[in-house]
Amino acid sequence: MSIALRLARIHARDVLRGRWLITYASGLALLAESFLRFSGSESNAVLGLGTVTLIAVPLLTLVVATVHLYAARDFIEALLAQPVRRRALFAGLYLGLALPAAGAFLVGVGVPLAVRGFGDELRGACATLLVSGVLLTLTFVAIACCVVFMVEDRLRGLGVALGVWGLLAVLYDAGVLMFVAMASDWPLEKPLLALTFANPIDLARVSLLLRLDTAGLMGYTGAAFQHFFAEWWGAGLALAALTGWVAIPVLISARAFNRKDF
Repeated sequence: MSIALRLARIHARDVLRGRWLITYASGLALLAESFLRFSGSESNAVLGLGTVTLIAVPLLTLVVATVHLYAARDFIEALLAQPVRRRALFAGLYLGLALPAAGAFLVGVGVPLAVRGFGDELRGACATLLVSGVLLTLTFVAIACCVVFMVEDRLRGLGVALGVWGLLAVLYDAGVLMFVAMASDWPLEKPLLALTFANPIDLARVSLLLRLDTAGLMGYTGAAFQHFFAEWWGAGLALAALTGWVAIPVLISARAFNRKDF
């Protein structure tokens, strides 16, 4: 573990030297400040900021992490020539990239929200937005690791990464709407709840909407979602599901890294 943390610190230092992280945090801060200044109300500002960041953060994180890991191929091969265990090297690579990206998100979005100082009615929504953004960042860095360590060609790997984002952010919702239209004669609350947990972006979005008391935006299933997430165990299960979405791709990418012939 000490070797993994040392490698993570070295990799994080290399990531922090890149300008993309500063640009990323600055862009999020500008986006947050724009919503906070020009939205009609504080709840609309948090809702608009959440909607945009829950789409943009996974996309930017996935693309940048994929490009960065492909570019670090020589660095990885040099370390593999040393007496370093692959598990420790993978942990250092992942943590050294995921933690700075999560920190940049917290700075870019969290600082403007903290400066504004919302009342008690919106603090839960802001906390949900920040926690969801961090967990989505960790998830999509892990997905980028899966892509890089499973797909050898860089252009093809970038295309696969964009395809994964398009599937989770756009096509998944379209498929859910088709399912609702085709099965409208049956009770859909439980199936839709299960489908929500199967997509980290949708799960984060629903959690934020319910914290803002906007369950009506989700149609006739909003009451079922509100009843479920209002209980402490519902919110805890949602947090556990988002954490699981971090753990599963991390385990898959770690296994792919251990088997990859560099």
